[in-house]
Amino acid sequence: MNRFSPVFRALGMIIMLFGLTMLVPLTLSYVVDDGAQTIYDEVFVLTMLCGLWLWYRFRHTQRELNVRDGFLMVVLVWTVLPMFAALPFMLYLGASPTDAYFEAMSGLTTTGSTVFSGLDQLPMSINLWRHQLVWVGGMGLIVLAIAILPLLGIGGRQMFKAETPGPMKDTKMTPRIAETAKGLWLVYVLVSAACIVSYQQAGMNWFDAFCHGFSTMGLGGFSTHDASFGYFDSPAIEMVAIIFMLIAGMNFGTLFLTINQRSIRPYIDDPEARWFLAICLGSVFVIAIFIWRNDVYDEFGTALRHATFNVISIATTTGYASVDYALWPIFAPLWMLFLSSFVTSAGSTGGGIKMVRALLLYKQVYREIVLAIHPRAVYNVRIGGQTAPVSILFAVLAFGFMYMVSIVSLTLLMAFSGLEITTAFTAVVASVNNTGPGLGQVGPSTTYEVLSDFQTWICIFGMLLGRLEIFTLLVVLTPAFWRR
Repeated sequence: MNRFSPVFRALGMIIMLFGLTMLVPLTLSYVVDDGAQTIYDEVFVLTMLCGLWLWYRFRHTQRELNVRDGFLMVVLVWTVLPMFAALPFMLYLGASPTDAYFEAMSGLTTTGSTVFSGLDQLPMSINLWRHQLVWVGGMGLIVLAIAILPLLGIGGRQMFKAETPGPMKDTKMTPRIAETAKGLWLVYVLVSAACIVSYQQAGMNWFDAFCHGFSTMGLGGFSTHDASFGYFDSPAIEMVAIIFMLIAGMNFGTLFLTINQRSIRPYIDDPEARWFLAICLGSVFVIAIFIWRNDVYDEFGTALRHATFNVISIATTTGYASVDYALWPIFAPLWMLFLSSFVTSAGSTGGGIKMVRALLLYKQVYREIVLAIHPRAVYNVRIGGQTAPVSILFAVLAFGFMYMVSIVSLTLLMAFSGLEITTAFTAVVASVNNTGPGLGQVGPSTTYEVLSDFQTWICIFGMLLGRLEIFTLLVVLTPAFWRR
């Protein structure tokens, strides 16, 4: 136990920090008197006491976190915090422990899958709590924590390296890691505020604007309405969502530099941003033409409107829906789900393998083709004007392999449990990519409530695997990690 004392001490602080976020729905519950006040009081006190006990028990630990501590810390945070986040769903809504944990995990991992129906009738504070989980999870609670924990004597570099998505983890925007985290959160908060105000100006009421602003910037896709964006049926609101989903789907570090330098040059120089926009917009036009030519919509303008919103929503792993796109010819929803596997940028709040890895995989394949034709040629894989080190190429290849193994293995488990293959495959892909809706029984017009507890836990594991980008979780599960 002493070996991981710094981890438990830091975890206690993070649990208390997470407990403070419960004050927001608690305050709303008192203001609107939706009957959940007592539940939030109890959950808040329990969360703070658990965190305080953990910190107090290991308070004398002075050792800095090392690499192993960083991996364990990240895994513990993303498995323990959903337990506390699930309590309001269990105590107030009467959800089963499995369903409550699924909903909390879905929110914090920004997946956006839900087991709840009747969202329009949920208490306001419960709906706000669901969306707040997405917003907090979007940038990663650990990134927030490392901006604060250094003040308490706990450094955060190892946590940041384990949490930050993408292969280029050592690229820093500011000299100190805490300053980097603060810069990321400042940008995140400012853009979130702009999103909320834009939604309100486009026609949402303030409550819907806050909730959807949180889930848009977290690319989580939770909504306060069962019909998602179909409830509003507003091109103006959909356009606001499209703009901010695109912003959130790109690297926040690039946005940070753009604001800092007051220039769009960082986006021009960012190879991910160019491919991200090109693939998203290209797919929009292809699918718009496809569904129009297949007589899904009589007018091309209507087809373009719905294709734009739903393609970008799924490609960025947000998971909103303005129509039931599962009813479109099968190529369209399958292509959208495929886009969710790789389109979003590293350093964004999206899921999937990330665009930078996809580019490196593509360039590595092209390199092998060139070397097959010209065995003596010297051909380096370059991205963003830099030669990719061999170690990164090997890491990306290993990640790609484990990504496919994870999808296949979890799909087979779902099929073994008796689920039909379309639902099994798309539920796993949507979970691992942190996208939300799949197809079949878990399509955009339904919920994950139809799954058995065993199938639900498979999806929970998939969401965690995707959020921690596979290797962070697998490292902790290997016997070598626990050997001294």
